[in-house]
Amino acid sequence: MRPSTVSTQIPNSIGPIERERNPMNVLIVDDSKAMRMIVTRTLKQAGLTLDSVKEASNGQEAFDAIQESRPDLVLCDWNMPEKNGIELLQDLRDSGCDVTFGFVTSECTTEMRTEAKEKGAAFFVTKPFTADTLKTSIEGAV
Repeated sequence: MRPSTVSTQIPNSIGPIERERNPMNVLIVDDSKAMRMIVTRTLKQAGLTLDSVKEASNGQEAFDAIQESRPDLVLCDWNMPEKNGIELLQDLRDSGCDVTFGFVTSECTTEMRTEAKEKGAAFFVTKPFTADTLKTSIEGAV
């Protein structure tokens, strides 16, 4: 599959600079099916180049899926049954997995943001969010 090309306009330059962006494989982790569908739709609205989008409904299911398929990006809720998002992130880092990991969650405290950053999260997006917010966070991390 040929990577898509993204144009970036540099201020005061003669024209756009072309750079290649490979399609991403994304895993969305949330115990709410409706929220997984919203995140998937928002990724498409954001115009991100996606190869595949897979889903997991809890942290343990996500851990197993990540070990099996090695996505480029994990978008994860914080509170879920069986294994919450921060436990998932810690288990991934403990296993040597350095997948790009971001939180998309309705809960947000300074302590949560600090813990997420300390454990290796690339970003933290609070629900509700826009396509632009999600896109900016992802592009800053991958």
